[in-house]
This record gives sequence, C-alpha cells and structure tokens, in this order.
Amino acid sequence: MASTPKTRPTDASVEDFIAAVEDPRRRADAESVCALMVEVTGQPAVMWGSSIVGFGNTVGPMGDWPLIGFSPRKAKLVLYIAGDFPEREGLVATLGKVKTGVGCIYVNRLDQLDRGVLRDLCDRCVRALRDIPA
Repeated sequence: MASTPKTRPTDASVEDFIAAVEDPRRRADAESVCALMVEVTGQPAVMWGSSIVGFGNTVGPMGDWPLIGFSPRKAKLVLYIAGDFPEREGLVATLGKVKTGVGCIYVNRLDQLDRGVLRDLCDRCVRALRDIPA
C-alpha cells in the first residue's frame, strides 16, 4: 500500500516565501515562473510543504500533488512538470539549458529558457492532467 505524501498544501504565504529567497536572480525567476503558472492554470499559488509552490491539484498513485509547481532552491530552480504526456520530451529538448529528473526540470537561470516553450510545456501538462484535448 502506498504511503501518503508528506508534502501537503499549507496556509503559508507564497509571497513571503518568494520574498525570502536570498539570491535576487533566483527570486526574480521565482516571481516570473509563479506569474506564468497562475496564468496557465487559472489557479492561485499555494505552498505545498515548506518549499514547493504549487498550482491546482491532481490525485496520483501517491495521493494529492499540484498540477504543476516550482521550488526556487539554492542550487537550481526546480520546475515540477509531470512527465506523462506525449509531447513532453520534445518540448523539454527545445526548452533550453536544463537537466531533467522523473517529473522535474532543473534550471540554472530562467533567461536561458525559451519562454514560449515553457508556457506550452506547462499548458500541455495541465491539459493532460485535466484530460483536456490540446
């Protein structure tokens, strides 16, 4: 039996979390990604645990999780964009300078990415999870 995820939505302030990011570039990147994800999902930003900003939610094999999200970590900006839709691999390949994990995209600097591709990637992920045709 799968365990319940420890990362859950909280009432913590997303604005305060982003404002507390020490590196000015990482903070600006977080603000930009936050605005983009609000626009794409139509959902407010919500803190999931102490370090993930998520938008909407979906139920997967491990329980509730945001449709998409991000975390402005010290080393990299981490984008949580699920890997279970057909176009993901091709879009990530044209996104720019990134590294990938199972459902994560690790970004050094947002200005190294193609913003149109990032928007398309987020939109297609949300549509796939909501089961909306592209």
